Amino acid sequence: MEKIHVVCVPYPVQSHISAMMKLAKILHFRGFYITFVNTEFNHQRLLNSRGPDSLKGLSDFRFETIPDGLPPPTNPNASQDFVALSISLEKNGLEPFRNLIYKLNNTKYSNVSPVSFIVADSFMSFTLQAAKEFGIPEILYCPIGFCAFACFLHIPQYIQRGLVPLKGTRIRSLVKILSLSV
Repeated sequence: MEKIHVVCVPYPVQSHISAMMKLAKILHFRGFYITFVNTEFNHQRLLNSRGPDSLKGLSDFRFETIPDGLPPPTNPNASQDFVALSISLEKNGLEPFRNLIYKLNNTKYSNVSPVSFIVADSFMSFTLQAAKEFGIPEILYCPIGFCAFACFLHIPQYIQRGLVPLKGTRIRSLVKILSLSV
């Protein structure tokens, strides 16, 4: 019986990568074959910080990369601009991801089973189109903390009270409301 092959795609920031890695490790422990997809930039940062052999993985847990679509950074240790990264991935992420799925499903590439399932960060929604094209089930995983989640839940109230968009004294009012809501 072939192992279920899960592709995990985090949004390329540290907290999202860490949360997705924890989920991938749990799935791996449960017997799933894992392909963990980083952007080329973050993959290189991990290699630089942990050493060239640190991401070789196991025979049933491997790392792959896709480009983020941004020009090479002037400082390879600096964080990427969140807005530019988000726009670039939404615009440029589908084609490299599609190519990766094709490669993973090609039996000439490896002796593992085709991709059975995709778990993608909710900020990497372009993966939904590829999953649909390949007929692969997918879930979007939202690895944000409770505080951020609570803020998202209250956005309609902020708009209704005229606190958004934030201007001048509205910021103080929003902080006051947040401290009462949580």
